[in-house]
Amino acid sequence: MKEQLAGALAAEEAAIWAYGLIGVHLREGSEQNQARAAEDEHRVRRGDLVDRLARLQASTAPTPAGYELPFPVEDRASALKLAVQIEDGVGQAWRVVLPVTENADRTEALAALTDAAVRATKWRKLAKITPLTLIFPGRPTA
Repeated sequence: MKEQLAGALAAEEAAIWAYGLIGVHLREGSEQNQARAAEDEHRVRRGDLVDRLARLQASTAPTPAGYELPFPVEDRASALKLAVQIEDGVGQAWRVVLPVTENADRTEALAALTDAAVRATKWRKLAKITPLTLIFPGRPTA
């Protein structure tokens, strides 16, 4: 379980970093507010994971100073595309936590997966990407 939680932590940290870049390319107002809210949710989850891993006495890799982007993010369209990719990745990271947890821990992992899937759907809608949802959120698509 420690390995899966560490993977979820890495995904949450990457999401926090990415939203700093995503937000500056979105439209002022509701889009930027949505990005800030997503970043805040990822920060809360990261904090919870850090605490949980500390209780399990698990060590994690240090957070990198930066991340390599899968493509250049230079405008609204590429920022939305990155937001979708980031949320899909967060969902994938939490999906592997489900089978190694139970009770409240599984409920929290499922909530994290669901939240990421909902955010990815909202970003797809703004980007006019179809289909809006994945058949099995959190399952790798390629």
